[in-house]
Amino acid sequence: MATVNLGRIKPVFKGAYAGGTAFVVDDIVTSGNETFICIQASTGNATSNATYWTKLASKGADGTNGTDLTSTLTTQGDILYRDGSGLQRLAKGTANQELRINSGATAPEWHTPAVASSDLVLLHTTAVMSGTTVAVDNIFNSTYNTYKVLISGYYTSADSSPQFRFRSGGASGVVENDSVYNYAHYRIEQQFNGGTGNGSTITVAGASQSFARWHQSLESGNVNKTGNTEITIHNAGTAYSTYWKNAAVGIDASGSWLTNMVGGGVYLKGQVITGIQFSGSAGSATAGSLKIYGLK
Repeated sequence: MATVNLGRIKPVFKGAYAGGTAFVVDDIVTSGNETFICIQASTGNATSNATYWTKLASKGADGTNGTDLTSTLTTQGDILYRDGSGLQRLAKGTANQELRINSGATAPEWHTPAVASSDLVLLHTTAVMSGTTVAVDNIFNSTYNTYKVLISGYYTSADSSPQFRFRSGGASGVVENDSVYNYAHYRIEQQFNGGTGNGSTITVAGASQSFARWHQSLESGNVNKTGNTEITIHNAGTAYSTYWKNAAVGIDASGSWLTNMVGGGVYLKGQVITGIQFSGSAGSATAGSLKIYGLK
């Protein structure tokens, strides 16, 4: 009758092979990054001796740089990617860099943008401008050096000239009077004939005005004629004089004239500018989107 060793009903792991250790059947050891099981009791017989050991698991081929993660990734923050020949390492970038595909569209690379995403921040959005006045208060402060105001598709219920005005002190604050603005705007109109420009008219205007005009005119009966502008504002939210520059483009009701309006000015009084408002010289806004960005 067969004898069963109840203490050996399963293999026993013994760790790394040692020549001075006595091993019995079903002992499992590791050696050279491989695993072996004892098939005959002995002492001092290496795992390479097939009389006493059977290999349970073999290691794979040793990795080399380009095929092995451990040897390819060497530094915290490394990124792994594959090129035409194998695995490659992209070292981590520096602060404010962005990851992009290179000009050959073959590999990732770190890129330093002209303006870091942390330096240009969207502060306010009005999806649909409406009412006789569209005001944004408490938007300007000393956090940003420059502000960008973008208006697209502004439209009014009556023929009008879109304009803006600075505000101070929040919703209940004073909208400054005429004497504290000095500005000039230039209107350049290019006439088209069959799609070809054949002449231009330049109009220059400037005065101390309560509103700075950012578009020459809108006509309520022409849905294609909308106000579109970009206004750059400096020193808003500080005790310094607030300067601005604007540029707008539009087309007349017949579609034969293209109008470009450029201008700029300065708010002369020492009161800190904290807000801005927009309106037309007549009617009320019925469409248009407004975005204000802060730029450090």
